[in-house]
Amino acid sequence: MINEKVRAVQGFRVHTIETDKYKTNTLVLKMKAPLSKETVTFRALLPYVLQSGTTTYPSAKQLRTYLDELYGATLNVDLTKKGEHHIITIRLDVANEKFLKEQTPLLNKAVQLLSEIVLQPALEKGRFVEKIVEQEKRSLKQRIQSVYDDKMRYANLRLVEEMCKGEPYALHTDGQLEDVDHITPENLFDYYQKALQEDEIDLYIIGSIPEERVLELVQSHFSFPARTTRPVINQLTEKKTITNVNEVKEEQDVKQGKLNIGYRTNVTYEDDDYYALQVFNGIFGGFSHSKLFINVREKASLAYYAASRLESHKGLMMVMAGVEPVNYEKAVQIIRDQMEGMKKGDFTDDEMTQTKAVIRNQLLETIDTPRGLVEVLYHNVVSKRKRPIEEWLSETDRVSREEVVRVANNIELDTIYFLTGMEGTK
Repeated sequence: MINEKVRAVQGFRVHTIETDKYKTNTLVLKMKAPLSKETVTFRALLPYVLQSGTTTYPSAKQLRTYLDELYGATLNVDLTKKGEHHIITIRLDVANEKFLKEQTPLLNKAVQLLSEIVLQPALEKGRFVEKIVEQEKRSLKQRIQSVYDDKMRYANLRLVEEMCKGEPYALHTDGQLEDVDHITPENLFDYYQKALQEDEIDLYIIGSIPEERVLELVQSHFSFPARTTRPVINQLTEKKTITNVNEVKEEQDVKQGKLNIGYRTNVTYEDDDYYALQVFNGIFGGFSHSKLFINVREKASLAYYAASRLESHKGLMMVMAGVEPVNYEKAVQIIRDQMEGMKKGDFTDDEMTQTKAVIRNQLLETIDTPRGLVEVLYHNVVSKRKRPIEEWLSETDRVSREEVVRVANNIELDTIYFLTGMEGTK
């Protein structure tokens, strides 16, 4: 179904997926390093500085003008955390020249531009441009601040901080507000050089292009400094012993309470039970036909929303519900009852069948876009466990009721976090 070829080139990996499915060619560069308090804010700033100017196009405006000249190519950067890893993504989409009247060598220009963004950023006096760094620091502060203004995201952040105290996963993807002011053009440039040498780097190129051509272009444009690839850190999640459920209530001026509950699933992407966990989550809270949605939101009318999601590389499951403060105890109890029901196998064959069908459709929908396809394939890099798409489909189908019940019985409640209104706002 998906023909992914992977080659090691100068200390990084090149993944080619040759397909006629898209009218565009997509280039995605991913840089992975362990999450750490010392580097998280540098990394949160770095990709935004890199996309703001290169040696040839020293300002964001010049760079954007050049992208327009490449038939409206688009450039995006973002940051994610998967398990205990912090990942920088730089994505470039460009039209496939095969579908243009003029035979402009667009792919060549795109590979060259991506290489320049990563390896030849705009500099002054041998360091990053101060004006660019200061501007991006202001934007980073706004991004960090925006989490505090969006109470749904804030409640999720606080749950993770409380649940994973002392673990790298507690760190926020966008870094720490108090560390932003300490970043200078010099120390950011020093960190950038270190990242180029030590990060695990993967470049995905997807489109109607033969692998040989892709490798030829990459080798002619990408030349990383000598890379001291650090040993691959396969950060296995240590099993945490939970003696008491951690309950945290926080008061703010909010109209609607945010209830976020964290569970340890004790299953990660690397484990054989991974597919059974996906099916469990789908029945429990992952979809609109799930137990949480129907029982907490529809039947009891206790929540504006109620759902669960997995963090597959860390072995966590988060339940999120918007509830009135007066309904807090009742909502927590119903969620706990639904979990108990799952542990006893209190779900129907129809729910199993429907959930498997939704998982299948969701996966097929995700890999239908180049961006989604890369995200699915990249799980294999993060975990070192290779799961071909065909396996996802066939193994999900094969999951039995007994496996779902077994997975449910390994799930442990860790933390209940409730963001509630102050007395005067109830």
